[in-house]
This record gives sequence, structure tokens and C-alpha cells, in this order.
Amino acid sequence: MTEFWLVSAPGENTPQKTWDRLNQATAGPEKLSVNYKFSIPELRVGTLDVLVGLSDDLGKLDTYCEGVTRKLAQYLGEVLEDTRDKLAENLKVGDGTPTSYLHKFTWDGAKYPIKQSLRFLADMIGKQVSQIEADLKNKSSAYNNLKGNLQNLERKATGSLLTRSLADLVKKTDFVLDSEYLITLLVIVPKSAQSEWLNKYEKLTDMVVPRSSRLLFEDQESCLFNVTLFQRAVDEFKHHCRENKFVVRDFVYNEKEIEEGKTEVTRLEADKKKQYGPLVKWLRINFGECFAAWIHVKALRVFVESVLRYGLPVNFQAMIMLPNKRSQKRLREVLNQLYSHLDTTSMSGSDSKANDFSEHSSSQQGSSMEIPGLNLGSADYYPYVFYRINLDLLDSQRL
Repeated sequence: MTEFWLVSAPGENTPQKTWDRLNQATAGPEKLSVNYKFSIPELRVGTLDVLVGLSDDLGKLDTYCEGVTRKLAQYLGEVLEDTRDKLAENLKVGDGTPTSYLHKFTWDGAKYPIKQSLRFLADMIGKQVSQIEADLKNKSSAYNNLKGNLQNLERKATGSLLTRSLADLVKKTDFVLDSEYLITLLVIVPKSAQSEWLNKYEKLTDMVVPRSSRLLFEDQESCLFNVTLFQRAVDEFKHHCRENKFVVRDFVYNEKEIEEGKTEVTRLEADKKKQYGPLVKWLRINFGECFAAWIHVKALRVFVESVLRYGLPVNFQAMIMLPNKRSQKRLREVLNQLYSHLDTTSMSGSDSKANDFSEHSSSQQGSSMEIPGLNLGSADYYPYVFYRINLDLLDSQRL
């Protein structure tokens, strides 16, 4: 599992010192993690009640954006079919991989202007991802219907003689056509009963044309025979066939319908091929768009939670960590050693944090506020701001 940790800690005089201290603590012979700066611009803080409301809403938006991102990746794999092994090279964000995008993350100010409020930015991302999801549903429905129709026709052209289409196995010369009295039937005979059929078919009724049955096709289990008889004896003939475990297939030779069936397969194959390229391109582009939107939501969450925890003025360093899989427990211990003091100050010192925030906000917005209790109910609560980012985008358990 490729799991990254996204953490933030308050700046020790400057964010750079926080960054240097983390690198020093996680380096050394143990090499607990590989770290990258996660650059978040100076966003508009807004009022405290907005931040508290956003904290919960951004959690839901985070889950939603991740879910749509995974749907896009999963469906792209389904569309690639036989070339699914090339899925990884199609999952791009811009010109790079999701991992490299995360390593080098910078806020896209052109798409998400930092002068806008946090609520506006969250709503903008939500609408963007919602539109991608709606388009995905429409495009996947249309393509799946086309693929399903083609697969149904292909199934009819293969499989057991008891169920498959017989149109491509017979010729016009196999039938007596346009006769007022005679009719040709197609009968499926178990391969082990082939000799029995040839010995019995003329005697199943009194109106079977002698020596009219020929083997037209066979597979591993069954044989396809034709047989000609008088039309008025059809029901009796079918009855005796059932008694002998011979299966009469309902089939009327119609050259026009057979040709139309072949044309339909050709048309569906052409339509699928025509839609395939644009659909793959759309999925590639919108996977990248959705992934980038998801990581921007992570940035918003880190910003909001860091301001709520560490107060104002904004002074924190966000960092991406790739833990050494064999040393995650030790890494967690090191982080707790580095930042355990934050739990005390954020809890017992909440009044002073509230005063700092209120004074700063009053000067900016002319209002005074109190910090509510921090949400400590999360299973991932630590003294520092912490979020997981799982880049195993095709993990079926997370879809």
C-alpha cells in the first residue's frame, strides 16, 4: 500500500525551522521517512464559525473527491480491457504521476484564486468534481450499453450449440425453402449419440424425408444436424426428439435477417472503436483534474485545521511524508516526541488560543469569537494535524 502522511506543525519562529527539525528527526541511520514540503499559500482565514463549519464539510468533500477519483481510475482500467497493464501510464496528473504531483504540490491559483473565501473554494471544487462524476455516469452508461450489446451478439456467435446463434453455421443449400409441404429443421444431438441419431431419425415419424439429414457442425459436446420432413409432422417429430434427448432448435432461414445480424455486429464494433479513443482521453484528462482537486481539498483541510489548532497569525509548515513501511511505529513515536507539547497547549491553552484568534479576527472583521472544543473524536487524532493519503487508487476495498 502506497500511503503518505500529510502533517502540519506550527512554525518554530519560521516554518523552515519546523521543516528542518522534522527532517533531522526522521533522517539518520533509521531513515524513517522521505519528506516533502507541502506548499499552501496564504488563504483567506475568514471567521471562526466558518472555519469550524468547514472542518466537517471538508472532511466529507475529501471523501467524495477521493471516491470519484478512484471511480475514474477503475473505469479507465475497465475500458482499457486487454491493455489494462498500461493503466499506470495512463493515470497522469498533468505530465506527471499522482505521486510526483503530490511530491511537488503547489496551489493552482489560476484555477482556485486565493483571494476567494475558503467556502467559495470548497464549493467550487465540489461543483467541479460533481460535474465530472455526472459526465462519467453518462459516458460510462452509453459505452457500457454499446459494449454490452456487442458482447451479447458475440456470445450468441459462440458457446454451446444449445444456445448460440446458428446463423453463421448454416448455408442456404442446407434447407428446403419455399415449399408448400416440406420444412427443414435443425437438431442438436449429443456427440455420444451421433450414431443413434443417424439410425433413428427416419423412424421418428412416418413423414421424414429419407437420407435428408447431414452433419453441419460439431463442437466438443454436440453435433448440429439438419433434417427435412413434412410440415404437418413437425409437432410429432419434436415430441419424439425430446424422448430421445435430441433438441430441435427454433430456426427459420432468412437471408436478409442473417445479413442484418452480421451488419449489426460490424456496426457495433465500429461504434465501439470510434468511441474508445475519445473516452480514454476524457478519462485520462478528468482523472488528472479530479486528483488535483482532491489534493487541493487536502490542502484546504490542512489549512483550516492548522488555523483552528495553532491559532493566528497563520504560521505552520505542512509536510508530506512517505513512511518506511517497516518503521511506521517508530516514526509515530518520533512525531509524538516532537509535537506532544502541542496537545497540552491546544487543550489547556485553548482560552489563550481563543483570545489570540479573537483579537486577530476583531482587528480584521470587527467581531469577537470563542474557540469551541476541538474535535478529538477522530481515530486519527494526534497532537499535530494529520491526514492519510492512499495512492493505491485501484484498491477494490476502497472503491
